[in-house]
Amino acid sequence: MPKVTLSDFIPHVGQQAILSGMAMRNVACMGRRFGKTHLMTEVIINGNKRGALGAGKPTAWYAPNDSYFSNVFKSISRQYAPVIKRAVSSPRPYIEFKNGGSIEFWTLENPMSCGRGNFYARVIVDEAAHARHLKEAWEQTIEYTLADLNGDAWFISTPYGRNYFWELWQKGNPDSPKRDEAWASFTAPSMDNPHLPPRWMEEKRKTSPERVFAQEVLAQFLQEGAGVFRRVTDAVDPALPTDPYSARDAQDGSAYVIGVDWGRHNDFTVFVTIDAKRGAVVGVDRFTDIDYAVQLQRLQALHQRFPKAPILAESNSMGGPLIEQLQRMRLPVQSFHTSAASKTQAIEALALAFENGSIRLPNVPWLLAELMAFDQERLPSGAMRYGAPRGGHDDGVMALAIGYSGVTRALHSGIISGVRRTF
Repeated sequence: MPKVTLSDFIPHVGQQAILSGMAMRNVACMGRRFGKTHLMTEVIINGNKRGALGAGKPTAWYAPNDSYFSNVFKSISRQYAPVIKRAVSSPRPYIEFKNGGSIEFWTLENPMSCGRGNFYARVIVDEAAHARHLKEAWEQTIEYTLADLNGDAWFISTPYGRNYFWELWQKGNPDSPKRDEAWASFTAPSMDNPHLPPRWMEEKRKTSPERVFAQEVLAQFLQEGAGVFRRVTDAVDPALPTDPYSARDAQDGSAYVIGVDWGRHNDFTVFVTIDAKRGAVVGVDRFTDIDYAVQLQRLQALHQRFPKAPILAESNSMGGPLIEQLQRMRLPVQSFHTSAASKTQAIEALALAFENGSIRLPNVPWLLAELMAFDQERLPSGAMRYGAPRGGHDDGVMALAIGYSGVTRALHSGIISGVRRTF
């Protein structure tokens, strides 16, 4: 077999602590940018007793779906090409080394067919907290694949509430009454990676909602799961009007912004009016199955109550033509294009507003329910995806987030002046 440098990997002190404490079953709860993928690639490739190349053993890499391991497959195929016998990318990725070792890649979407009947010396379960069928896959399939070779297992992930990944982590937690000596558990916050830029941590602390920072950076298991907005009920002000058209006309010098999220049949159109001077939502209107022409008339009628209020409206899909019509109606409308980046920025800014108490809401049950159910999911790219849980709605959340970002935009542009910048 040709000689090849197996790895130039030198573990940093946080990674070395995990390697030094490894057991037959390992659960590592890691913060973002800790270096978990690099570490686990080293573990599955060059492990002395159970690695695919270091020991010539059959191994497996599991993930919630194939997006999570596609880059791992490509990286290994490229770096170790001289000692690879074959690398197959479809229908299911598989790498076989010239010394007989191998890595099979499996998704966890079907727990009963992810290597059932195979045998491995080592398995990696990547982003385990985000695998919907982790419990079934481990207990019914994966654990049995380790029996023949007395194989070991690694569960790695950022946390996602107290789900089955947390239950596995408890097995190796020294303070847990369910402690199992065969298990080792690790907590590795992002700051344990000494290679991160010095200001990265402080920037994340300032710009991330408290819950996002605690979960994604500090690698903490949160009691209430991964819900985005905290202290929603604390923001409710019974004095604020629940009728969207009962608020007093804007004749007192207050500054207002109207946020708009469009809908038609399956979704709702929502108008949210924010009093920037008081940090208060003074009007929320929601409706569905209404022609766009009528929706525009409703928005025009709302704006007549707040004649100087800038309107910030979603421009995606039908939003573009509707904004053009509003401009022809001579309303002061601005576009909000909802992209992954703009949505993340708007949602995280709104979450911070709830946490620091700079926003107040009327007691509108459906809006409060949307806010408390609003969730987040980490994508294979590392980015966060925000939205309602399956079958739910987030139209009110988005209208509020768009309006809230409109307050900030108006402040910076000078459209609104003389307002304390709590936003």
